Amino acid sequence: MSEYTRLLPVVALRNMAVMPGMLIHFDVNRKMSMEAIEEAMLSNQQVMLVSQIDPEVETPTKLDLYEMGTIAEIKQMIKLPGNVVRVLVTGLERAKLEEIVSEQPFLKANVTIEEEPEVELSENEREGMLRGLRDLFDVYEVEYGKLNKDIIRQVKSSKDLEKIVEQLMIHIPMTLEDKQKLLRCEDFVERYEQLAAILANEIEIIRIKKEMQNKVKDKVDKNQKDYIMREQLKVIREELGETNTASDVEQYREKLSQLIASDETKEKIEKEIERFASVASSSSEGAVARGYVETLLELPWDKKSEDIKDIHFANKVLNTEHYGLTKVKERILEFLAVRQITEKGDSPIICLVGPPGTGKTSIARSIAKSLGKEYVRICLGGVRDEAEIRGHRRTYVGALPGRIITGLKQAKVKNPLMLLDEIDKVGSDQKGDTASALLEVLDSEQNEHFVDHYVEIPVDLSEVLFIATANTTQTIPRPLLDRMEIIEINSYTEVEKFHIAKNHLFAKQLKKNGLTKSQLSISDKAMDRIIQGYTREAGVRTLERRLGEICRKTARQLLENEELKKVRVSDKNLKDFLGNEKYQRDLANKKPEVGIVRGLAWTSVGGTTLQIEVNTMPGKGNILLTGQLGDVMKESAQTGISYIRSIGPEYGIEDDYFEKHDIHIHIPEGATPKDGPSAGITMATAVLSAILNEKVRAEVAMTGEITLRGHVLPIGGLKEKLLAAKLAGIQMVLIPAQNKADYEEIEKEVTDGLSVVCVETMKDVLKHAMCK
Repeated sequence: MSEYTRLLPVVALRNMAVMPGMLIHFDVNRKMSMEAIEEAMLSNQQVMLVSQIDPEVETPTKLDLYEMGTIAEIKQMIKLPGNVVRVLVTGLERAKLEEIVSEQPFLKANVTIEEEPEVELSENEREGMLRGLRDLFDVYEVEYGKLNKDIIRQVKSSKDLEKIVEQLMIHIPMTLEDKQKLLRCEDFVERYEQLAAILANEIEIIRIKKEMQNKVKDKVDKNQKDYIMREQLKVIREELGETNTASDVEQYREKLSQLIASDETKEKIEKEIERFASVASSSSEGAVARGYVETLLELPWDKKSEDIKDIHFANKVLNTEHYGLTKVKERILEFLAVRQITEKGDSPIICLVGPPGTGKTSIARSIAKSLGKEYVRICLGGVRDEAEIRGHRRTYVGALPGRIITGLKQAKVKNPLMLLDEIDKVGSDQKGDTASALLEVLDSEQNEHFVDHYVEIPVDLSEVLFIATANTTQTIPRPLLDRMEIIEINSYTEVEKFHIAKNHLFAKQLKKNGLTKSQLSISDKAMDRIIQGYTREAGVRTLERRLGEICRKTARQLLENEELKKVRVSDKNLKDFLGNEKYQRDLANKKPEVGIVRGLAWTSVGGTTLQIEVNTMPGKGNILLTGQLGDVMKESAQTGISYIRSIGPEYGIEDDYFEKHDIHIHIPEGATPKDGPSAGITMATAVLSAILNEKVRAEVAMTGEITLRGHVLPIGGLKEKLLAAKLAGIQMVLIPAQNKADYEEIEKEVTDGLSVVCVETMKDVLKHAMCK
């Protein structure tokens, strides 16, 4: 193989390649390309044509050009308007771009021309190659169908194999990359094989393209047929006066196509749409079908929101919006941590139990915010009908889905946070048991296929985060209670109330009443006094109302007195805003007395102290119980007296004392109902003190249930009771020994300043309570 090198001007071509033997014209508008053509015209009219790898490059270098190109002879050059030159060239021979000699003002390069070696082919080989190429061309011509007839005639009539290959290289449409492959071929046989491969590949591509076009055409034909039939149906409906139904059906089908749901669900909804389409819209059945289809399309079957998995963000949100409530926050962060590690964790079903106003409902809203979930609140207070949960069957007039399904529609996602508020206040009557209907909803093993009577298609509730709230667990049925994780929210301490009022409630009321911190301030002492003297509750609702009252009076003062810029509320002028104090602390007695003992009780608004008074007098052995006591409390008093009678001889009580004396037990505030067994040891101590005429220490309070044998049994509401004792100035509190674990969990803030003694029997109680 011989080769030689020439120095020629170079023109870079965009999105095209010139093959040897090709006569073609193209437009040039780059300055460097124009100057290269002018240079060629001044010499032998020959130029090197090379394709650009990236057509977007304005000033190409060797790295931007293909290695192989074609030396062409310029036949004609015409200048067109817009600084464009049209050039007519003939491809002469393939050449290799070796070295760019200069890049300015145009590309000039050394190119190598390689003379192809003569390939000796036998007659049989040549004939076989010719027939093979013609067969491929025949198939290509049929499949492509756009070739020039002159080219077809030349290829079929010619017996010159080299000429046929050259003509096909020029006239067969192919990509720039395929043309470069042909230019890189060093001999005729290699070029023939490459061309045959390109032809075979093009035939396959054309066939695939036709197949796809036929499929599209069939689909279009079917759509056109459907369109014509729908138009005919539309005309028929217009004649019948049912024009709305057709447009509604189209809308429903469009919504169904966009619905994120399983194929099975979509199939059922499609059937309901077809049923609706066949029903007259004016009939009552049409209205029912319409409502049902719209409900199905509005449900978020498989549509989910993306949860926030950042545990630090969640912790920040919970702590910013709520003070205290440690157990609730810990449980939510634990759930988040598990979900982050496993990427899928079962949504907990939590029940927050505590007195009113302790933030159960508001913490649920904060949890939703911290997890990035949609928030839905369902109030169950006073709900007595099972259909409120499960929905009504569609056979009834005015049937509706239950509150759970309605909540999902409102949330528009399948994984919201759903708050079941006041779950302890659901009822039951002849229409069904609402609490029993909730069993399936709140069972993580069953709620994956919750079936509402109205919807009648299983709905997945397993990804819903259920949070229920209740004031007490006593009225919640045991099976329902067993399905929920109980977290108790106790009463707030005065310090907690102070922080909540200062950091949250005050700012909320300022905003609500259109004020700013620069217009109203409340001193710390005034805030303490509001908490102690104007509220008596476990939560902070009344406290918020008192702060709202101050804000309203401040707004009025600022409007009436334009010179007044800021109102300052202190403990000295607080009375001007809220009037006289509403509550006085029930303080401990100043000195020990006979038959008077301080007990501790739990109420719906927190803990309180009870002063139990006992008098003995000559009589016939009657026992009087006054103060509006409940049955359990009366029985507890009877138990305490029976125990004292059993140990009478140990304390020198005469055998006939209880037959000759009446015992009167009274608990003040007679208008307030009182019940429960936890005052048992208190009443027993007071009775023994009155009988023995011995004083009981005034700084001691106690709580605990008593048995006939004198054992002290555990009680509930310990934190609230200790808090009440502390506020009353009590120094020592006697609690059941079995409540020691509960005592150890109580914050130090509550127990500071209290001497808490755990007692097991009445002897331990008397040892600490009676004056020595």
